[in-house]
Amino acid sequence: MKLRFAPAPTGFLHVGNARLALVNWLVARRHGGTFLLRLDDTDRERSKPEFAAAIEEDLRWLGLDWDEFLRQSDRLDRYAAAAERLKAAGRLYPCFESEEELRAKRERRLREGRPPVYDREALKMTREQYERALANGKRPYWRFLLSARTIAWRDLVLGERQVRLQAVSDPVLIRADGTPLYTFASVVDDLETGITHVVRGEDHVTNTGIQLDLYEALGGDPAALAFAHLPLLVDAEGGPLSKRLGSVSLRQLRRDGIEPAALAGYLAALGTARDPRPAMPRELVAEFDLAQVSRSPARFDPQQLLALNRRALREAPFEAVRDRLPEGADERFWLAVRGNLDLLAEARVWWEVVRGTIVPPALPGEGEFLRAALDTLPPEPWDETTWSAWTEALRTRTGRSGRALFRPLRLALTGEEHGPDLKTLLPLIGRERAAQRLRSAATSAS
Repeated sequence: MKLRFAPAPTGFLHVGNARLALVNWLVARRHGGTFLLRLDDTDRERSKPEFAAAIEEDLRWLGLDWDEFLRQSDRLDRYAAAAERLKAAGRLYPCFESEEELRAKRERRLREGRPPVYDREALKMTREQYERALANGKRPYWRFLLSARTIAWRDLVLGERQVRLQAVSDPVLIRADGTPLYTFASVVDDLETGITHVVRGEDHVTNTGIQLDLYEALGGDPAALAFAHLPLLVDAEGGPLSKRLGSVSLRQLRRDGIEPAALAGYLAALGTARDPRPAMPRELVAEFDLAQVSRSPARFDPQQLLALNRRALREAPFEAVRDRLPEGADERFWLAVRGNLDLLAEARVWWEVVRGTIVPPALPGEGEFLRAALDTLPPEPWDETTWSAWTEALRTRTGRSGRALFRPLRLALTGEEHGPDLKTLLPLIGRERAAQRLRSAATSAS
């Protein structure tokens, strides 16, 4: 078994790309197969080295590796050789129509109630007409002559699928500048690198029919190639994801503080009945099965991803985050705050609470209570029993309990309405800072 992930280095990887990369990797690893990373970089104008480097970096961040690697730009001679074979077989023919001419043809066919497919007018061109066009400075682009048949296959996700080739325009395989298009280069690569399974988005179903016809024309056995088309992602309301979140790059998610384990666990479970769990890809191999993927669109909900990220942080050991915490933060601090973080960057806020300077909010009418809190503040050393002993003494002195007791203390000590358990946070703040903040809050409340 051999699978491939083949992004074009024309931008950063987004969540849709990441899902396809992950699924291909999981299938290959579960079945002891080979995973190939292929950069489809034949678009000279849009492909950029910085995007190619970013793709590799982002895939590694997500926890993916690959057994083989290639760039299509290194294989142009292979595409040229394959094109010559198709020309010799009469399956690749030259065309000179401009985009304006093609548009006019499509509009005319639509007015006449016919499908807007290419009319194969270029097949009627004589040798003399072809030579004359070249002499006049024109350069042809090349179309593949599709078979007059219906291509059918059993999709590993969608079930029985078929494409009636007569209803599809002969695809352009070679641009006028001689560079191959995706449809052509991809098939040549899949054939020559021994790809056995192609896992990609449902929007490629028609393209699969075309590619199977081309695969066979190049000498391949279509029966040796299996396809799985994943239904496209939609947003939480069921709308097209591409219009809102589909362009969210892995780079942006990383900057926002999403953990790779949260994203991998979420993407692996999308479209299945399994509850997602934060886990790196290697931990998900044994449980992943393409047969569990639904034929219905999968909903990508940022709130679910954030909840999974919260869970990933709550379970993360100190060593896993140590180098991304504020300087000086130790394991004691991490264990105290990790259960209250949506994103790792929020740890900096709590580091400021326990080691920095904060200004408590105004607490009108609480001056007397806060002075009582200061008077009853226990001497150090402090541990996790200090909070309960202090608040019990304060309850006895003031008669307060519940929210009336705890809220002004939390606000005065942390500046926040909610946060980590104060029995663990208070010893980290220390008596000196706690006293200073209570004094300041009492003064402003008077």
